[in-house]
Amino acid sequence: MPPIWPLEAAVLQVRAAYADPAYAVTDWTVPVTRRHHGGREVAYVGDGAEPESSDSLRTFGAVVQALREHAGLSREEFGERVRFSKHTVASVELGRRMPDESFVEAAEEALGNTGALRRAAGHVARQPGLAAWFRRWARMEATAITLYTYECRLLPGLLQTEAYARTLFTQQLPPLDDGQIEAQWVARADRQRLLRERPNTAFSFILEEGVFLRRTGGVEVTRELIDHVLQLAELRNVEIQVMPQVQETHAGLHGPLQLLETPENRWFAYCEGQESGQLVADPKVVSVLQMRYARMRSQAHTIRDSVGLLKRMRGDL
Repeated sequence: MPPIWPLEAAVLQVRAAYADPAYAVTDWTVPVTRRHHGGREVAYVGDGAEPESSDSLRTFGAVVQALREHAGLSREEFGERVRFSKHTVASVELGRRMPDESFVEAAEEALGNTGALRRAAGHVARQPGLAAWFRRWARMEATAITLYTYECRLLPGLLQTEAYARTLFTQQLPPLDDGQIEAQWVARADRQRLLRERPNTAFSFILEEGVFLRRTGGVEVTRELIDHVLQLAELRNVEIQVMPQVQETHAGLHGPLQLLETPENRWFAYCEGQESGQLVADPKVVSVLQMRYARMRSQAHTIRDSVGLLKRMRGDL
């Protein structure tokens, strides 16, 4: 069996590998491509082709393979321990697949809890344009089978238009430079693919009416935004409800809230504040947040009435 000490070098390589600007990692790794958007050339993550590998994923896979072989396990035996197929194990080891959190945790337990995989995975999963505290949630979001979102400040990133998003980016303090704004939009546009590329994921959004009444970016931006939201509301896997501006009882006064269900049917929550975010895994706390979201669904306009309200708001602009 190979000695364990070379793994230290491999983990350090994973830490540094993401400096390569040619790749961006979400749930998979694909090249950043250039496409024309209107009169501009914009970088997009992914081109619809088979995901390609990167140095960071290959290095992470090498760490997994070295630990597995050191433990004397075949891919099939290791797969049984982590409850993934040997083909998935092979894809991770060869750098073709970004491991989700459940794989990393199960692999750690099966391979001695060295902590190497947890540390390495955190660096491989970094995605340019996403806040550090949001990256872990975004990684879970990419494989979720259920995703609930309540927002009272602005339209959630998954529903934003480019004009609306860029308005938010240009208003940030301290100010962002052009490169940072571009990176944030690229990351957001890539996340938005989830709505159409994961038709079996159930998305629910509860949005405050005031978010639209604020007219962030002006009338034209708001008009385009409402049109976009109405189009997304037609998707079978997307439900959008609007919370009335006047509402005597409201279960969401504690602030924005997101809930998701993993493929293993575990529920997590995410609460975001200024310059910080909290990922909640405690089942008791998550249960309380689920109750609040369920109550808000009963307090908001129905899906049909929400669509009607958005159309009337659009007509008033």
